[in-house]
Amino acid sequence: MNFKDKVAIVTGAGGGLGRQHALALAARGARVVVNDFGRPVAQPDGSEISAADAVVAEIRAAGGTAMANHASVSDEAAVAAMVTAVMAAWGRIDILVNNAGILRDKSFAKMTMDDFRLVVDVHLMGAAICTHAVWPIMRAQKYGRVVMTTSSTGLYGNFGQANYGAAKMALVGLMQTLAIEGEKDGIRVNCLAPTAATRMTEGLMPAEVLARLQPEAVTPGLLFLASDEAPTRTILCAGAGTFERAHITLTEGVYIGAAREDAESVAAQFEAISDRAGEQVPGSGSAQGANEVTKAVAALAPR
Repeated sequence: MNFKDKVAIVTGAGGGLGRQHALALAARGARVVVNDFGRPVAQPDGSEISAADAVVAEIRAAGGTAMANHASVSDEAAVAAMVTAVMAAWGRIDILVNNAGILRDKSFAKMTMDDFRLVVDVHLMGAAICTHAVWPIMRAQKYGRVVMTTSSTGLYGNFGQANYGAAKMALVGLMQTLAIEGEKDGIRVNCLAPTAATRMTEGLMPAEVLARLQPEAVTPGLLFLASDEAPTRTILCAGAGTFERAHITLTEGVYIGAAREDAESVAAQFEAISDRAGEQVPGSGSAQGANEVTKAVAALAPR
């Protein structure tokens, strides 16, 4: 895969997954915007530079092209300024990798709504703000690749991460609709669900497990989702060199009736409702309604 002449923005690229994504895109020819709001990084001489500047220095030392940006993804004005600066310098934006994120883990009973809101603001609103800022550019170009970073926590749940899981599953919903809306303009939108050892996962897993979960093992999946050959509306899972695909499916279902007294029938037929034989991956949200109406019409038709 060659990213020559492509311009990519990678958020949260000062370390971990984002750094690996940025380095890999640059190594394959992309001009990369390394966005990171985070901490300074100590240098060998005792000085400090921003995490974004450190990654830019790595890319340039390897012969690549990059610029640093320090906007918070949840700051609309700062993101707009970043996009303006990129367009002024390079004239286009082809790839957006929404990778920036934070954790505020606690059981839901102990979690404050401030911590819930903060995580949603960074993960969900940050991705929405960044995508909204580049969307008209990609539409005008008739080309774009947007990758949302979802998580197994959003897809399947994890104790102590209600805020993170809610935000990450919301990104799947955002992806589903944007992929439909962007298709006519050549914009492909996908989700990457990584399992990797990063600053965010330190202390959450045993050391021997973390050793197998290097961030660079996820990046091949990111490169595919950002490439010319990318699919759209895909949830690609990646970790320790293994890649899987997740789907949100719909069972065939059972027509029971619409009266309030049918509640017991739902309970009685729940196993049949849950039967996965013949389940589908709907092409859009309206497919669920179409399935339900079709079954109702068939059940109520004169015999």
